[in-house]
Order: sequence, then C-alpha cells, then structure tokens
Amino acid sequence: MYQTIGIVVVVILILALRVVQQYQRGVVFRLGKVVGERGPGWRFIVPIIDQMRKVTMQIITMPVPSQKIITKDNVSIDVAAVAYFQIVDATKSLVAIQNVTSAVNQIAQTTVRNIVGQFSLDEVLSETIKINKKVKDIIDTHTEAWGVAVRTVEIKDIQLPDTMQRAMAKQAEAEREKRAKIIAAEGEYLSADKLGKAADIISKHPVALQLRNLQVLSEIAVEKNSTIVFPQNLFSNIESIKKFVEAEK
Repeated sequence: MYQTIGIVVVVILILALRVVQQYQRGVVFRLGKVVGERGPGWRFIVPIIDQMRKVTMQIITMPVPSQKIITKDNVSIDVAAVAYFQIVDATKSLVAIQNVTSAVNQIAQTTVRNIVGQFSLDEVLSETIKINKKVKDIIDTHTEAWGVAVRTVEIKDIQLPDTMQRAMAKQAEAEREKRAKIIAAEGEYLSADKLGKAADIISKHPVALQLRNLQVLSEIAVEKNSTIVFPQNLFSNIESIKKFVEAEK
C-alpha cells in the first residue's frame, strides 16, 4: 500500500513540476483562465487543472524576405530586410495574438513595402538610416498591443535592375571624369599664375634666366645623355654672368 502511495505521489510531483529557463516566462492557465506568470526556476502547478505555456523572452532575429517594390520615381527594386524584436509581455503574446512571430513577419513585410515606396531611388540608397527608423517606429506601434517591442529594423539588401546598374555606373564614371577635368583645370590655372609671376621676376633680372639655363644643363648632365644641346647664346651669357659677379664684389 505504501509503495502504491509513493508511486502516486511521484506521479503527482512529475505532473505538477515545471522548469522555467532564465530566458523564459511561464504563463499559467487555470481551467482556461490566466492566473499569472512564473519566473525562472522550479515551478509547481496544479495537475490537470493548470496548464503552463512557456514564452521565450530573448531577442528574436527575423529575416524579412526580399520583395519587389516600386519607388516614388517608378523604379522597380528588390528589398530585403531583417527585424529584431522581443516579447516583453508574455501574457499578451499568447492571449492577444494567435501566432506572434508570423504576425510580426507579415506586418514587417507590409511596412517595408509601404515605406520604401514613399522614397525615390536615390533616397532609398542614401537615407537608409531614416527609412530604417521610420519602419521600426510604425511596426512598433502595431506590435505594442501584442506585448512585443521591436528593437531595430535594418534594410540589408537592395537589388537594382541591370539597366539601372549600368546607368548608375555611367553616371559615376562621368562624375569622376568631371572631377578630374576640374582638378586638371585648377592645376593649369595655378601653374599659369606661378609662371606669370616667375616671368615678371626674370624680366627684371635677365641674369636669372641664364642661371636657369645652367641649372637645366646640370640636370641634363645627371641623366648621362650622350648628346647635350647648348643654347646659342650660352657663352655670351656666361660672360654676362662673370661681369655680373665681378660687379657685385
């Protein structure tokens, strides 16, 4: 008899004992009615009468499938995103919605499509942070009643049509050529300005031109060229330099 009683007690304990993990919350239903939540650890319920549903409170990573979207300037693109959400109210996530993960996924797809469609292609490519925040805020307003908090939404992939990719490549190439020509023109302008100032100085000091000729000849000699061309007036210039140096003594 005692053995039978012991077996019955063990069976009752097995039926009554539940283990709730640190990252979970246990929602207890008594005859179909919520009577409370249970935190992590060993938890006892009334067998047969009570039922416990465990809810994960971890942040869930949910990919938002790629979908075709027409931008404000009528360009068709494929956009994929990823959403991070967390259940903050275990009871609401079970009572207020049938399948909270599926519901968040559907509302995320719809919101991404609607919000991205309000921007032009250039804005979608350059203002992703603004779009991410707007999508996150709108999803959050819908999921709040379900006991879910959306932590962040990120657009992770934007696929452009091949024709658009080629057009953007040509545009980028033309922009680079434009910048290169502008830089070259600015260099020519600065060079011409400096040469003009140098010419003004040399015109006031003719000997400076002769010294410059000698400097060029010395640079040519360093290159070990087999042929060196001397200016016709080199020797007369040398005499002028000698006279100039003697006059300065």
